[in-house]
Amino acid sequence: MEDAVDRQILAAISRDARATLAQLSDAVGLSSSAVQSRLRRLESRGVITGYRPILDPDSLGKPLAAFIEITPLDPGQPDNAPDLLAPLSEIEACHSIAGDASYMLFVRVASPRALEKLVADIRAAANVSTRTTVVLQTYYENRPIVAD
Repeated sequence: MEDAVDRQILAAISRDARATLAQLSDAVGLSSSAVQSRLRRLESRGVITGYRPILDPDSLGKPLAAFIEITPLDPGQPDNAPDLLAPLSEIEACHSIAGDASYMLFVRVASPRALEKLVADIRAAANVSTRTTVVLQTYYENRPIVAD
């Protein structure tokens, strides 16, 4: 388990992964070398798995977001949909879910026509039925995960 200082460090980098060691040091009251040591330990233990930018989908030409539930057409088919769909770069996330569907996909595309094509590609690649919900507006996402 992380201690209170580790949790403070995790909260700080969840808000700003580009925070410098000096900024983190000031935030938690430790030397930069102590913060760096704690970061390395958190990374080696797999608590911190990487650092990445948060990109603006509109600026990248992918303003349309949707959730797509998928269900195998044949309940006896292998449960390998995540592997089969991994090459489709429009799929940002694939979650195994409880309920009628097997998986929930989160996708971003350029247009309704691109969404229609992606749905067809998903159906063909994984032999699944789909149910699509288009996102009208996102109020927040990529919120910092704060360790309790």
